[in-house]
Amino acid sequence: MNLLKSAAAVSSMTMLSRITGLVRETITARLLGAGAESDAFFIAFRIPNLLRRLFAEGAFSQAFIPVLSQVDSQQGRGASIELARRVCSLLFLIVALLTVLGVAGSSWVVWGMASGLQPGSAQFNLTVQLTQWMFPYILLISMVAMASGLLNTFRQFSLPAFAPVLLNISFILGALFFVPYFETAVHAMAAAVIVGGVLQMALLWIGLWRTGAWLNPFAGFGRLKQAIADEQVKRILKNMIPASLAVSVAQISLIINTNIASHLEKGSVSWISFGDRLMEFPTALLGVALGTVLLPSLSAAAGRDQKEYSVLMDWGLRLTFVLVVPAAIGLGLFSEAMVAILFHYGKFDAMDVQMTSHAVVAYSVGLAGLVLVKVLAPGFYAKQDIRTPVKIGIGVVIATQLMNLVFVPVLGHVGLPLSVGLGATLNAAVLYWGLRRRGMYQPGAGWLPYLLKIAVASLLMAAALFGMNLQFDWIAMAAEPLLRIAAVLGVIAVCGVVYFATLWALGLNPRALIRKPVAGRGA
Repeated sequence: MNLLKSAAAVSSMTMLSRITGLVRETITARLLGAGAESDAFFIAFRIPNLLRRLFAEGAFSQAFIPVLSQVDSQQGRGASIELARRVCSLLFLIVALLTVLGVAGSSWVVWGMASGLQPGSAQFNLTVQLTQWMFPYILLISMVAMASGLLNTFRQFSLPAFAPVLLNISFILGALFFVPYFETAVHAMAAAVIVGGVLQMALLWIGLWRTGAWLNPFAGFGRLKQAIADEQVKRILKNMIPASLAVSVAQISLIINTNIASHLEKGSVSWISFGDRLMEFPTALLGVALGTVLLPSLSAAAGRDQKEYSVLMDWGLRLTFVLVVPAAIGLGLFSEAMVAILFHYGKFDAMDVQMTSHAVVAYSVGLAGLVLVKVLAPGFYAKQDIRTPVKIGIGVVIATQLMNLVFVPVLGHVGLPLSVGLGATLNAAVLYWGLRRRGMYQPGAGWLPYLLKIAVASLLMAAALFGMNLQFDWIAMAAEPLLRIAAVLGVIAVCGVVYFATLWALGLNPRALIRKPVAGRGA
């Protein structure tokens, strides 16, 4: 399999998703600004999003894909499809029950997520109502994750990577055209979430039908009995328990951070959320794309060729470093400009730009760690070792919250993303140490000169970016938005040329950066 081609396909679709996501956030910022109403929406949307990561895209994928890949390679396509059908019926029942409970107990859920909101207040009641509207999204996205896992196992990465674009398009159309038909703009956006979930599920179900792997979650109790008795399903459920703990470790931090932010000044949840959107752009573009592509390949290599496994991991890490270092520098030095061109419109004022840009700077400190975790963790999941990341994650949560105790009283809302980024860096470092200590990963030759070349190119790019950034007042340029956009894109283009030209001059040419990993049987 051509991993580079697969990663590029996922990255291109992920880029489209992130671009439309930024357009979505730009419209959201223009409509809502950063205040009580936007905080209510972000808190309410974070709840089903948290469960999505916990039950669907996170724990489920980590437990499901390695077992499914093994069945597909050893027993054939028919066996893997039948396994997926049994898992689908069981997953649908579990998440449907969870959804009913979530809607019924939404006021308790909101209080647990954001205790800074006063029960009975207008903001609390709005958050509860929006939570009830959006909670069924977890059921839809669980089915999306189910279909994505099956398609990824069949090495069809583009369609699952494109699906999130439909959610963003639904948001954009809802905000532009359907707001007048709802009580408030946030109600229109909440409805758009459900519509987006339905569209994603429909798209991927069509993709499954085209591969001959049609899934029916309403297959009835007969298939449920088969699922419960199936040894492979039992393995998946057994792996999901530690996987859920592994994912919940990060989500516990998210809950605590949202709770802390709800006690800070109004707008803090929104500033962090808008900053998070900028941080997620390089994280998803690189980390998610590589993690998605590497997990099935690492799972296949884990049981047959240790050298191939190391070569795959080495390729992922090298590609990560060469792209994430300049991205982190760019976010850190150019945050105000990026926030201004994306969000500085309508109700989103100059103070919101400054507060959000401060959050982006804090995120940039840990960007490398946030991306590396998404590449290193699949190294354990591929060998069906989920307990080790759980143990590491628990330690990281404790460390992150200890850092919050230090940073938040001094830095306010900025302390939260700073703690998250530093915690992710610690997580990545310990994951790497664990892979090395167990002999699961052996780095290839030439890492030191490779990193030195990246460092030199990054320093030259940072100097160029710093000098050009001083020439503009990005907030004052709000009166000339097209000129501001052109100036930002021009600076980014110059920095890109400086960085990659320096790498080329130092002997690190594009072929060396993206060379297809080959070992033993090849990848």
